[in-house]
Amino acid sequence: MTYGILKTHNHSRDMERLELKFDALVSPDNNYVNILQTARASGIERFPVPYVLSNCHHTLCAVGGTINEDDHVFGLGNVEKYGGIFVPPYRAVLHQYMREIMAGCGKMILGSDSHTRYGALGTMGIGEGGGEVVKQLLDRTYDLAYPPVIAVRLTGKPRPGVGPQDVALALVAACFKNHFNKNKVLEFVGPGIRDLSMEYRMGIDVMTTESAALSSIWCTDEKTEEYLSEHGRGEEYREMRPEEGAYYDGLIEIDLSEVECMIALPFHPSNAMPIRKFKENMEEILGGIQEEGQKIKGTKGEPFSLMSHMRDGEFYVDQALVSGCSGGMFENIGAMADILRDYGIPGNGLSLGINPASLPVMEDLMNQGIGAQLALCGATLRPCICGPCFGVTDVPANNQASIRHMTRNYPNREGSKPGQGQMAAACLMDARSIAATVRNGGRLTAATELEVDYRQWKHHFNPEIYRNQVFDNYKKGNPEKTLTMGPNIADWPRMYPLKKHLLLKVAGAYEGSVTTDELIPSGEASSFRSNPEKISDYMMISRDGEYVERAKAVRGLETELREKGTAGDEELNRILGEIVRRYGGSVRDIRLGSVMVSHQIGDGSSREQAASCQKVLGGYANIANEYATKRYRSNLINWGMLPLRTEERLTLKEGDYVLIPDVESILREGKTEVEARILGSEIQNSQKSTVIKCTLDTLTEKERQILLAGGLINYYKEQR
Repeated sequence: MTYGILKTHNHSRDMERLELKFDALVSPDNNYVNILQTARASGIERFPVPYVLSNCHHTLCAVGGTINEDDHVFGLGNVEKYGGIFVPPYRAVLHQYMREIMAGCGKMILGSDSHTRYGALGTMGIGEGGGEVVKQLLDRTYDLAYPPVIAVRLTGKPRPGVGPQDVALALVAACFKNHFNKNKVLEFVGPGIRDLSMEYRMGIDVMTTESAALSSIWCTDEKTEEYLSEHGRGEEYREMRPEEGAYYDGLIEIDLSEVECMIALPFHPSNAMPIRKFKENMEEILGGIQEEGQKIKGTKGEPFSLMSHMRDGEFYVDQALVSGCSGGMFENIGAMADILRDYGIPGNGLSLGINPASLPVMEDLMNQGIGAQLALCGATLRPCICGPCFGVTDVPANNQASIRHMTRNYPNREGSKPGQGQMAAACLMDARSIAATVRNGGRLTAATELEVDYRQWKHHFNPEIYRNQVFDNYKKGNPEKTLTMGPNIADWPRMYPLKKHLLLKVAGAYEGSVTTDELIPSGEASSFRSNPEKISDYMMISRDGEYVERAKAVRGLETELREKGTAGDEELNRILGEIVRRYGGSVRDIRLGSVMVSHQIGDGSSREQAASCQKVLGGYANIANEYATKRYRSNLINWGMLPLRTEERLTLKEGDYVLIPDVESILREGKTEVEARILGSEIQNSQKSTVIKCTLDTLTEKERQILLAGGLINYYKEQR
């Protein structure tokens, strides 16, 4: 299936080196302003394919000192000018809208959100950073080597009470840490598919991102056809299944009847296990998590506590949430109503909040009485936004434990601020077990522990909601439209190309993994997303409060060097002189920048700010043993930063200088291997510097040109 879809969308003559164009694009309001600003700076004239701007991540007016509505006005103006589709606030989470309106069999959709997954509808969805969306807006291609394909064979039938999140967490737990799915396409096959509803399939599918997969695709059947027909796109159905004799690069087998109710413990979706197993070893497991959390939190504030949630051999939670593209679907919420029937949630206990995934889902919940029943129970139905999943609502109190049916539970994803002494624990569970836990007064409970009469709820989609409320201006753009830019919307600062040599100063060196939520946090910090300089001030704030200051110091030295030919730093000037003596050229042939060093960098979101903020602060490279995802590595390249990878043990420390001599030649000549030379006091004595053998791995010719230009914006300016 994968081969056929990729072949249809490939614009090269080589199926090993793909150059893809997508059928549609989608971006949420936490990153579309940056994307549109980059596209405008690169010379965009129109949106060549349907481009959906969704307003689901930041919709709560004033957060963190800026007005989010300014961004929505800017987005709407771009839709009017270039011809796109605008989904106003509170109508839908972006992925639910794309499922309901845009996906179809054999299509490809690119989104600037990492959970862009529509495989259950026969659509290959890929989540990437904004730079790749910009390329599509400029009618360019998405370039990559043909990816490995893994078969996920489903057999059996889930037991009552076992939901899609349980299956997804079992998959993520088995495949994330061993990299089995990393940057690969998952093809869901097998007889187990036929007994799964479309929403159940979607709930599994959207979580494949957390296994580090590139994309996913499912066999289609009469249920797929029925879904598309109910959503006005019956003509987009076709049967999809592997050809006879198809072979794969790997196989995962899941017997759905054996899957148990799961819990993903802090601080990653892959920390998942059956609730039963957790209860059997609760004290030992909680002790390990508490110790890890204390390391993250540090010494500020009172100690991080999870053991305090154990009472009489049971684990009690404080907050329950079901939200967004994974949790907020109709069948999940209907099953919760069945579990909570005739129960009342006390006002002094845990709270239960639900964000339906779209207004059509909300309307049907009301029509069928599910919403009224949940309201009587004490659950609150919130607007159709990502909300707690992105850390902009429902932040738990210090040391509280929250259970959530959503996509991620990183240390500060739910809004915790470890660097400021505020730390909570978020666990991922399926909506069914969340409802069972609520019914038991907050005592952790698997849904399979309860006897429940599950009604066969069927969602009825009402197209009138979108027909009346979504602005579809595709192919109707007005080039004369003047864009309205609020005071927080700023252009990208000028960025500079590489020179003959690249001298890097380590602004941050870390143990273990650096996630995208640490690189640039979600929640209130990203309310400055449309102002590159302001949001950059939040980089690494939850892990290293001094990173920004160190990076800005290097940027200041580079400015002096660029403007005056010398820097106000005696040690640096000596190093510059020695570089010229050893490797040729002049001081003006040396580009100075900062570098981040860690074992793994980039696990998590596709948000490009995780790379663009580093670039704005003067970053020109990262050095790591591993880049967690292809999308993060692509973000680095598109922002003009070298993704240097090494197999060697990294011992670099803050303040070290690292030289990449003749970097221009390395890129122009298509070389892969790079020698990074660590410069300390020894260079002043003309002694041989220490060398780290690095690789750039595979780079396309276009990627090399982007790096040389200093980023995507410069690259397109040069082409114009």
